[in-house]
Amino acid sequence: MSDSSSSPSWAWPGHLHTLGPFEVPGFPSRKASVYVPGGDPTPLHERPVLYLFDGQNCWTDWGSYSGGWYAHEAVQALVGDGAFRAPVVVGLEHGGERRIDELSAWEMGPGRGGGAEPFFEWVVHHFMPHVQHTLGLASGPLHTVMGGSSMGGLAALWSHYRYPHAIGGALCMSSAFGVGGKALFPFVESRAKPAISRVYIDCGGQEGGGRMLATSEEMVHLLARKGYPEGGLLWRPDPGAGHNEQAWRRRLPDALRFMFRR
Repeated sequence: MSDSSSSPSWAWPGHLHTLGPFEVPGFPSRKASVYVPGGDPTPLHERPVLYLFDGQNCWTDWGSYSGGWYAHEAVQALVGDGAFRAPVVVGLEHGGERRIDELSAWEMGPGRGGGAEPFFEWVVHHFMPHVQHTLGLASGPLHTVMGGSSMGGLAALWSHYRYPHAIGGALCMSSAFGVGGKALFPFVESRAKPAISRVYIDCGGQEGGGRMLATSEEMVHLLARKGYPEGGLLWRPDPGAGHNEQAWRRRLPDALRFMFRR
């Protein structure tokens, strides 16, 4: 595992920084990008961290095949409002043609999917500790949220329930909860609600002919039965929206305000 950034640039908040490339056993190598919000006096070891999948699309339109989330702008907007804790954002790039393999714990057809277990063993036990050590960030569920869209949203919720000792929340946009014959449902049903858990789920009404919205709402009902307290679970349907980066970029600021309010 290597780090191409050798300078102590974490003293320069308000800029994007690159880590890697990282060698991932059994998967393609990749880089990650980090944004530390500027203007926030909170020490790095006290800040929460949001890990986002599909890191190629987290930032600007440059480098993204369909537009960026502008996550750096959304998180920067939280700084100065005492109601929120502005997180450090880490965008982990996907593995190209192996993206579906690494983000699904279940097979999705011949030779597709089913690689999330080994991939997340690397994420949780190697990548996250490396980032925490490099930046001087805290570990553990009180400080750690996973997030993503589509397959990334599926992976965020699965990883939160699979690794509750390390991940304390999931930000799930337009999540592919129906893959693998809806295999995530019995998995979540079988697991206890993590002791530290905050979950955001949204979906557009135009995604998959409305089927994705219905499946996402079904997951919200399953989670609600686990006894989330007020403020622990948010469902945000977006009736007119499709499955695209523009919708996720528009909804991200509200998602961050829910996930990182004090």
